Amino acid sequence: MGKLDGRVVIVTGAARGQGEQEARLFTEEGARVVVADVLDEQGRALAEELDALYVHLDVGAEADWRAALERTRTAYGRVDGLVNNAGVLRFNALVDTPLQEFMDVVRVNQAGCFLGIRTIAPALPDGGTIVNTASYTALTGMAAVGTYAATKHAILGLTRVAALELAPRRIRVNAVCPGAIDTAMSNPARLDPDADPEEMTRALDELYRKLVPLGRVGRPEEVARLALFLTSDDSSYITGQPFVIDGGWLAGVSVV
Repeated sequence: MGKLDGRVVIVTGAARGQGEQEARLFTEEGARVVVADVLDEQGRALAEELDALYVHLDVGAEADWRAALERTRTAYGRVDGLVNNAGVLRFNALVDTPLQEFMDVVRVNQAGCFLGIRTIAPALPDGGTIVNTASYTALTGMAAVGTYAATKHAILGLTRVAALELAPRRIRVNAVCPGAIDTAMSNPARLDPDADPEEMTRALDELYRKLVPLGRVGRPEEVARLALFLTSDDSSYITGQPFVIDGGWLAGVSVV
């Protein structure tokens, strides 16, 4: 038996990266997955491969969330879980960040998470789950990603408040806080058909060998396993918590 047998789970940003690996793993564990993204071609291809449902979902658009819920209910009759994975990253110093750039990131990362909780939570059965994707930058600062860090801090606040408000229905809400993960966000070679993403992965591993105690960049499959834990009954007594998966980056400073 799979850990998610009989469950229906919506995963946003599921066409590639962490979301794709979550969709794959959840399907392997028996869930009916709703692949939600704005990357229609990739999303549909993945959904077809997994025998899943694809829905076009701009997480910053209320109407898209309502449509996604309706299509999920039409296809599967219910929804049991949500993984708010979709997110964007922009590099800029705070004093150089245009307001529109700041609001664009807020719209996807922060408002998208809020709208997901607000739309899907009322449709969940008692005992449902929500997993929000924050970041290790939700727990610390990092130069040049101030807008991203601000939205990820906000996601932890949303997670904790939602956990308190939904606890009477035994709906658990937690957050994963990845460090540097080998996705298109940190490895742009994965978006370039003429590049070798594995060569870039090796370069990232070499870079993070000096920065991260475990000595390498993280893999999206590892984040997917954490999301599975928080969606399954293995985490039945956990809610309102951030779970850092960063290779030890936030553990402290090593002088050796």
